[in-house]
Amino acid sequence: MFQFIIKRLVQAIPLLIGVSIIGFAMMHLAPGGPLAVYTLNPTITAQDIERIKHVFGLDQPIYIQYLKWAAGMFTGNWGNTFFGGRPVLDVILERMPATFLLMGSGMSVAVLIGMIIGILGAVRRYSVFDYLATTGAMVALSFPTFWFGLMTIFIFSLKLGWLPSGGMFTLGGEESIFDLIKHLILPTVVLALVLVAQWSRYTRSSFLEVIHQDYIRTARSKGLSDRRVLFRHAFPNAVSPLIALAGVQLPWLFSGALVTETIFGWPGMGRLFVDSLTMKEYPVLMGMIMITAAAVIIGNLLADVINALIDPRIRLE
Repeated sequence: MFQFIIKRLVQAIPLLIGVSIIGFAMMHLAPGGPLAVYTLNPTITAQDIERIKHVFGLDQPIYIQYLKWAAGMFTGNWGNTFFGGRPVLDVILERMPATFLLMGSGMSVAVLIGMIIGILGAVRRYSVFDYLATTGAMVALSFPTFWFGLMTIFIFSLKLGWLPSGGMFTLGGEESIFDLIKHLILPTVVLALVLVAQWSRYTRSSFLEVIHQDYIRTARSKGLSDRRVLFRHAFPNAVSPLIALAGVQLPWLFSGALVTETIFGWPGMGRLFVDSLTMKEYPVLMGMIMITAAAVIIGNLLADVINALIDPRIRLE
């Protein structure tokens, strides 16, 4: 197991390098380059542009810029923002807790509800519940996240007044857990909608494949209850593909958080990414790209390790 983890981490190094090179090149190939905000400002002279280039090191060859940036990333110096000159790492770390809270809430709700619906759909195959769950999943997958988010704000905030329309806490109010939960409900529901549909469909398919195996028939022939057969024998084998699903869903989860945080004004990394993209804050964008790439690699690695611990048939060398 230890050798497998080390091997995967070593394999991740070329991947991270490739992501960093492509991302760094895209930032420089974008219209206007990293200084687009300055070059499009009619009040800034050519001399000012040259001075700004020298300050940020943009007057050097691109490979020199990349090597300096990569060395800084490795040592914890991720550069400074173009506006305000704050350390990029500090700006990102400030937004991480809010994003992790939203992503964790959305994922937890999706896994819990999605697995319950999927298991019931597999056990009650071709029932009314199964057909309704399948139809509901297809409808949920067809909903654009931004549209569903706006509809929840319109209904539950503007019309009914039950929940706040945005933010993390009430402006001017006391920051309490109860207030945080109220602000968290709508973003969590919006973020979890598509995930619930995906988890219900994958769970149903995985359990249907397992409950028709010979060892399940053998367990039932011994007189074991359906609940014991389901959770003692079927569940450990059916859950393995779902763990792998959780690992590959990290990129979608972040992209969903990006849209959700923008709609609800949630002060997380997703909103920071959109704001940085608007303001051409390329150092911040590069930092977030690398964090996302590392999270995907770590997520898939954890999924493989947990699969190996749950399913003894898997042998990792």
